[in-house]
Amino acid sequence: QAQLVESGGGLVQTGDSLRLSCLASPSTFNNYALGWFRQSPGEEREFVAAIAWRGGGTYYSHFAQGRFTISRDNAKNAGYLQMNSLKPEDSAVYYCAANPDGAVVAGTEDRYPYWGQGTHVTVSS
Repeated sequence: QAQLVESGGGLVQTGDSLRLSCLASPSTFNNYALGWFRQSPGEEREFVAAIAWRGGGTYYSHFAQGRFTISRDNAKNAGYLQMNSLKPEDSAVYYCAANPDGAVVAGTEDRYPYWGQGTHVTVSS
């Protein structure tokens, strides 16, 4: 059974930074691409960023480009989302997800069959 566990969320102020972590079971992490998505209250879940299994291929949403950085440490079965210059509109539940096609940095939910439970991020103004 795939397991993904997010952490690192919290309450911060506008302009602050946070680093989210996603720890995965080896069966979910090895050879899988990772993605981060977020969902604000009353909104649909949206894509944030994705990273390939190896080779460094990444893909960002327009709002994440330039402020967020996705990375992974394959030796630790961990993925990360560094978020800088946070804004109130970044407040959401952030989810990591795993895509068995490790070479594909996809931006749509249907490519990710495995999901974590999410971590809350609140950015106050």
